[in-house]
Amino acid sequence: MYDEADINSEAVILCAANAYEQKYYLNENFSSLPQTIKDELQIMCVLYTAEIGGIFSLQYDEEGNLYMNVVAEEDDFSFDEIGSALKIKALQNEKRDLLESLEKYYKAVILHEDLDAIQTQE
Repeated sequence: MYDEADINSEAVILCAANAYEQKYYLNENFSSLPQTIKDELQIMCVLYTAEIGGIFSLQYDEEGNLYMNVVAEEDDFSFDEIGSALKIKALQNEKRDLLESLEKYYKAVILHEDLDAIQTQE
């Protein structure tokens, strides 16, 4: 459910952190999320890039599935590719409830899917 995805022009970025520019971005379309969720997303993204490097983002595909995406500059020899895969697996496990809730939120609020239909997809 939450795997690294190719950069997709159809993808909607929820949030991203960039180790090269030391910046964090939250898509303004998600400003209505509770502050605790926004804080948790920021901490998760910033800690990932501080530990692993590169550019880390959470993105939704056209069907509302949430993916973790990682991009590293070609000449970034400090980027930890193995650590990246391990960290993503750990985040998938540790943040499962949060990530699933964000997927449901997107499908219900942004895609206007029927909440009952979303519940039965599980």
